Amino acid sequence: MPFLPASATADAAVLVRTRGARAFADGAVAVVLPAHFALLGWSATRIGVLVSVMLAGSAVATLAVGLRGGVLGRRTLLLAVSAVMVGTGIVFGAASSFAVLALAGLVGTLNPTGGDVSVFLPAEQGLLAGTVAEGDRTALVARYTLVGFVLAAAGAAAVGIPDALARADIVAPLHATRSVFVGYAVVGAVVFAWYRRLSPAVEPGRGDRVGLGPSRRVVYRLAAVFSIDALGGGFVGQAVVALWLYRRFELSVGAAGALFSIVGLLAGCSGLLSARLARRIGLVRTMAFTHLPANALLIATACMPNLWSALACLLARSALAQMDVPARTSYVLAVVTPPERPAAAAVTNVPRSIAAALPPVVAGWLLERASFGWPLVVGGTLKAAYDVVLLWQFRSIRPPEEQG
Repeated sequence: MPFLPASATADAAVLVRTRGARAFADGAVAVVLPAHFALLGWSATRIGVLVSVMLAGSAVATLAVGLRGGVLGRRTLLLAVSAVMVGTGIVFGAASSFAVLALAGLVGTLNPTGGDVSVFLPAEQGLLAGTVAEGDRTALVARYTLVGFVLAAAGAAAVGIPDALARADIVAPLHATRSVFVGYAVVGAVVFAWYRRLSPAVEPGRGDRVGLGPSRRVVYRLAAVFSIDALGGGFVGQAVVALWLYRRFELSVGAAGALFSIVGLLAGCSGLLSARLARRIGLVRTMAFTHLPANALLIATACMPNLWSALACLLARSALAQMDVPARTSYVLAVVTPPERPAAAAVTNVPRSIAAALPPVVAGWLLERASFGWPLVVGGTLKAAYDVVLLWQFRSIRPPEEQG
């Protein structure tokens, strides 16, 4: 794949393709979820509860995969999870019961954030660094991230098609939203087929440790700090922001899809700049210095008096808010030994999922009582605190390419 660094292997290309396919499905689902549940007659609080259940389920599965998934074999594990993805899409496309959907959300792979907090993420990230030369690691992660954001944007835009059909009375609105979950299942089948192409090189070497070893302490510290960011992120996940826009400005599903597609494109392109910036000022500074102004814009969004000014703030924020993602992933993979990478990716992502699980319930409760964007204010404040703590705690712990 010419798009990837020259040292990238065929396995890297497979992982980038699967990331893109999953992102397309996640981008569509995150936009449709609140509208679909509203069509089922659910309150904002109940929607928040289900989003929290999904995130909690992802956290438990991610921890299990990261710490013990190596026993199954990495390729086998990814195939099994993609099969679960197919089943999750089928259940959400067919069921209406809160209990059934809560159970499917708990054990399934559905991602309500628009980003990637699913069990796939640590499994793929743990393999990614081993598919490219060390000097190209951040560049590969940036491209992996870019593909995710761009395809998530395309997925968000694609929901305009069923929405337009529903508005034209060609299909019932509920059938239109259900079709998105059917598409999610189809994507799961495609991802399954692509994972079958992974080579034996992705498996750990004989005698390699499965789990954390000498890097355990730094990984736990990173996980604790990342959880602050995730706690704030739980208040401003894509489903929550979409719900706020629906309630505050009566934005349509199709318009929200178009908005989040632009947001995703801006965020994805900024990831490439992240790799260049990191070479100049380092990975930790790149994370903190790009994230702080983005969070100020997030807080400002809640205070905007009309739709257009709110959208302007959201778009400006999106050009900065995700520049830390490739830098963060590359940093985690760089400060641990190669055999520890899958476990490190899991352990640093699990607290993020757990910390992000409760805020949607609180956000839904807040939106039930006021149209003001209190979730955005709380989320932006917590995420800014994370930036300060990250810079304070890790400015002296440098990856190999920044030493000397």
